[in-house]
Amino acid sequence: MKDEYDHYKEISKELDQKVSPSFCLAKWYHSNIYFQTGETHSCYHPAPHKISIEEVQQNPAALHNTSTKFQERREMLEGKRPEGCQYCWNIEDINRDLISDRQIRTGSLYKEERIQDIQKHSDQFFVSPDYVEVSFSNLCNFKCGYCHPKASSRFYKEIEQFGPYEKSKNHRCDIDWFEIYNEENNPFLEAWWKWWPELSQGLKILRVTGGEPLMQQSTYRLMDRLEQNPVPHLELNVNSNLGSQEKIIQKFSDKIQKLVQEKKIKNFKLFTSIDSWGPQAEYTRHGLDLQLFEKNLKNYLSQTDLPLTIMITFNIFSLPNFKNLLQKILEWRTEFQSTHTDFMKFHRIRFDLSYLKEPLQFDINILPKENFLKYLEESLQFMKDNLDDNSKVKFSYMEYQRLLRTYEYMKTTHYPAKKIKEGQLDFYRFFKEYDKRKNVSLTETFPELREFWENCKNLAEK
Repeated sequence: MKDEYDHYKEISKELDQKVSPSFCLAKWYHSNIYFQTGETHSCYHPAPHKISIEEVQQNPAALHNTSTKFQERREMLEGKRPEGCQYCWNIEDINRDLISDRQIRTGSLYKEERIQDIQKHSDQFFVSPDYVEVSFSNLCNFKCGYCHPKASSRFYKEIEQFGPYEKSKNHRCDIDWFEIYNEENNPFLEAWWKWWPELSQGLKILRVTGGEPLMQQSTYRLMDRLEQNPVPHLELNVNSNLGSQEKIIQKFSDKIQKLVQEKKIKNFKLFTSIDSWGPQAEYTRHGLDLQLFEKNLKNYLSQTDLPLTIMITFNIFSLPNFKNLLQKILEWRTEFQSTHTDFMKFHRIRFDLSYLKEPLQFDINILPKENFLKYLEESLQFMKDNLDDNSKVKFSYMEYQRLLRTYEYMKTTHYPAKKIKEGQLDFYRFFKEYDKRKNVSLTETFPELREFWENCKNLAEK
């Protein structure tokens, strides 16, 4: 919404002057923890870093408060830009009117007393975060092309069977440089359950991601904990690919609806992922069955009165058919309208969108802009034609802004010729192997990319 946009911008402007122009509250009060690898960061954009087993054994709050984050907090307070946060600096440097995730997260986490605590204690104090996202395991039934064996057990098994993508400089997906911890014997998970009684006292939002959480025993252990020891101020979120059997979705929906109705938790949101529509969506997110996906989505929305958010990772394969996904979202919004305005201001079905910049062969900026910007322009126009902040069945201003910043990113980003060549070489090499391993065809699925594919092929065979 426009009011929401203005609110975040106003807070960001105030804190840029009051604290520093590189300050982001997420570095203190937002945490992502990957238990299968023992890693963390404070949002998706910086690469995750290792958590010290020794430190969490002494204090389980070190799952979030790591030495790396202490250093990054110090840099932010000094007005320096931590290297891993380049995604947001890119957005802010393109156009100051665009809104970055730094500004959105800081605005959503803002409390004056938090600013006072940070300024009083500087970077070196253990924070109990407001928002935590956890991945209990890499157990998953999908192996999406831009994913990694760290986050998908199916992808891990593929690399075990066939080896890494040898000819790809970017996203080889080697598995010999990290360890995967299972749920049964994981020192980081042990620390989590020790931290949980203290953490849950002030935690506002807990989001469970994957892998696929509906396949993981820790997800159900968590729900059992909440059943036995309610946390009535907690909003629970779960990411699911909605690719499980219908009976699993039914069981999960019943459990969640019960927790909310009995006020064991404050509320619940389901997040799912899709980047396009039709066979092109199934190509990118290998394992996706669109018919089952839509059936599970509709069953969940019919069996509960709870909201759902679609997460879109915008990449090369999103471009040609993105307008069809936008049309689907409007169709679902018309069929399933929200009656709970405290869950979401208007839309029961929302979407979030971020552009993908790694691995390079998925980056929209290795495409010839003169041939492909038109797809984004068409989608933007469709959103503009269906833009109404006061409607439950149209697009919001903030949603439009998210696609607009992606368009501006593609329009204004000009990689050096060497980087474009590298990305195009890897596009051919990676997806030639991808098609072979998964028995699919890029050129049949994406006729819009055939000429680009042939150009990349010629480049690789020179």
